Amino acid sequence: MVMTTTTLHELLDTHIAAGSMPGAVALVARGERVEVVSAGTAGLAGSAPMRRDSLFRIASITKPIVAAAAMTLVDDGLIAPADPVAAWLPELSSPLVVRTPESPVDDVVSAARPITLLDLLTFRAGYGFPSDFSLPAVAPLFEKLKQGPPQPQTGLAPDAWMAELSRIPLLHQPGDGWLYNTCSDILGVLVARVADRPLPAYLAERIFEPLGMKDTGFWVEPTALDRFTSSYRAGEGGGEPELVDAPDGQWSSPPAFPSGAGGLVSTVDDWYAFGRMLLTEGLNDAGDRVLAGESVRQMITDHLTPEQRAASGLFTEGQGWGFGGAVDVAIAAPWNVLGRYGWVGGTGTTAHVTPATGTVAVLLTQMEMGGPAAPEVMRDFWTYAAGF
Repeated sequence: MVMTTTTLHELLDTHIAAGSMPGAVALVARGERVEVVSAGTAGLAGSAPMRRDSLFRIASITKPIVAAAAMTLVDDGLIAPADPVAAWLPELSSPLVVRTPESPVDDVVSAARPITLLDLLTFRAGYGFPSDFSLPAVAPLFEKLKQGPPQPQTGLAPDAWMAELSRIPLLHQPGDGWLYNTCSDILGVLVARVADRPLPAYLAERIFEPLGMKDTGFWVEPTALDRFTSSYRAGEGGGEPELVDAPDGQWSSPPAFPSGAGGLVSTVDDWYAFGRMLLTEGLNDAGDRVLAGESVRQMITDHLTPEQRAASGLFTEGQGWGFGGAVDVAIAAPWNVLGRYGWVGGTGTTAHVTPATGTVAVLLTQMEMGGPAAPEVMRDFWTYAAGF
């Protein structure tokens, strides 16, 4: 592989010098041409230099990986996209829906049809975040289920989490609207129950081990803590970044709730291995099949209606939604490429594959996003990757 660094290094160094983050690791690959840069430090002043194998809390770029795990169950014939999930998630056997999105949580009607696997994969089950976070049915997702930035040691165990979820009404009828995040956590519980083993074990067996993703998991072993970056949020008034989680913090032991929406720790090379599998329509580097080709094609295809895309604009301008990730459907910005698939993580991460050009692009930082809008370093990185 040809390795180059200059231009991408300058991009990262510029943002680090401006104080937008302590450090980052970035990878852009197209075929045999691979560019990898590690820049800055793993934490604030006095910490170790960033390394290519530095570990990051990857947050929502966990979502495509868990969607792929669900599709292995489809490939095995254990569940189909059209199947109601209540057979494995009885907590969702009789869901209630608020009468209108603005209705209080006790003004409800019965769901018109069961929630299916496809609803969860495409974020149209009725649970999750709309563009308006003030709607009454959204508050319990934060208060009861700890939705939002990952908190692996503060959540409920999966069965208790599902029991709590069952008491929260849907915001939309199943299939009617796209809502962010919660469906991936439900999907993680579903994968574990269909597979009859814990989510971490199933992901290791069917995704991580076949792809050689040796550094990916829901917690960091003591022997790897020296590679684990600290996590920060922007300081008030532009001051010094505030520490959110240290290497020996919430990811240093197995989580109470392995979050399918955002719980994984990984490296650029591990997500790159996952991206290569998507580009080869399901094969690992040895030519072994990890996912059926049709399963990959369904993952990276937009499944939303124009109306659903328009309503999700706070999160997905110029994009639709596949399984666990966004799909570029319009050229709304310099970095858009039709068919590009991937997502961003609120901890400051982003990863995409672009089948039209054979590109994989992964950027891992340790600075939390301030909201749904991508920070400047991500936008610059996407633009760079689009022209790579």
